[in-house]
Amino acid sequence: MEYRIASADDIGLLVQSRLETLRAVNHLEDNHPFSEGFVEASRRYFLEGDQTTVLAVENGQVAGCATLCYLRMMPTVSHPSGRRAHLMNVYTHPSWRRKGVARRIVSMLITEARDRGVSEISLDATAAGRPLYESLGFKNSGECMTLCL
Repeated sequence: MEYRIASADDIGLLVQSRLETLRAVNHLEDNHPFSEGFVEASRRYFLEGDQTTVLAVENGQVAGCATLCYLRMMPTVSHPSGRRAHLMNVYTHPSWRRKGVARRIVSMLITEARDRGVSEISLDATAAGRPLYESLGFKNSGECMTLCL
């Protein structure tokens, strides 16, 4: 298994794995269509967005992936750098689950975030993912409120 930070050369694998992830997490059919605009926006984000994506690849196929999206906010006492990140699209292909793939990917991203001066990583966890994140030190915040527009 190869674990690597994705580059522009991986754009095909990145888009493919993102769509597979979204289908799985949202309980959509395997052939659920996404609009061209959505696919292109995802592609552009991988190429131009302030993010790091880690891929786990076995025989040219994505076994797992995750993306850390960087956010710059006004500095606070708790986060003096103003540099935060949101972990997204943590996904392991069903044939590779329970083998440490997600743990290794997320651990790589935590290291990357520390190296970039990030003071906080947030995420939206599924029930299945919570034990992994808790074992890596994530805690329920209870501080955040959101407004969907």
